[in-house]
Amino acid sequence: MHFTFVTLFSSLIEGYFSDSILKRAIAKGILDISYLNPRDYSTNKHHKVDDTAVGGGAGMVMNPQPLFDCLDDLQKRDGDVHIVFVTPVAKPFTQNDAKRLATKSHVAFVSGRYEGIDERVIERYADEVFSIGDYILTGGELASLVLCDAISRNVSEVLGNSESLEIESFESELLEAPSFSKPKQYAGLSVVSEYLKGNHSKIRSLKSALSEAKTKFFRPEQLLKHKTRKSYEK
Repeated sequence: MHFTFVTLFSSLIEGYFSDSILKRAIAKGILDISYLNPRDYSTNKHHKVDDTAVGGGAGMVMNPQPLFDCLDDLQKRDGDVHIVFVTPVAKPFTQNDAKRLATKSHVAFVSGRYEGIDERVIERYADEVFSIGDYILTGGELASLVLCDAISRNVSEVLGNSESLEIESFESELLEAPSFSKPKQYAGLSVVSEYLKGNHSKIRSLKSALSEAKTKFFRPEQLLKHKTRKSYEK
């Protein structure tokens, strides 16, 4: 699978792929990463990519020309590219989105800077627009990385053990149950005793109960969705 990052600051992204699971996936040819810098497409003699906002307001806005030319070039290279913009003014990105986008052959993430991107760029090129939360970042690179990481994990063969995907939070409405490693005792704290007894049926039942308890505490709206779905399935 191919990912392209459209960004003014590729150095903020490149290091993330130099270690661990994604590095191995790239080495095996499962993932491919490339970068496009809108500044390289600017027709301004100083290679500017921003200008003052029409209608007033603080800060600068990324203007359309460099991004239009950059994204036109991207689409000419690969007409099948799926272009995603990250912005706080969009629908929340979810695990289901990650799984769906993992079936694409090429996804491009457009990272905004300054006060955002001229809306005409989004209207022309966006296949989808996502937010990663109700807060503001200094640029879209972190949000683009979040999406790329979440999508990559769902690409076949990226994870060493595909069963890892089946037990994670948001594979259902519930949050994942607590996990423990060895040793059984550490700093006066012990692993939940039922986990140690080897009765897998009881362990599954306990994990289900703990998932519900954790979801009730941290994400009660998710527990309501879970109970509503269960009532429909009866």
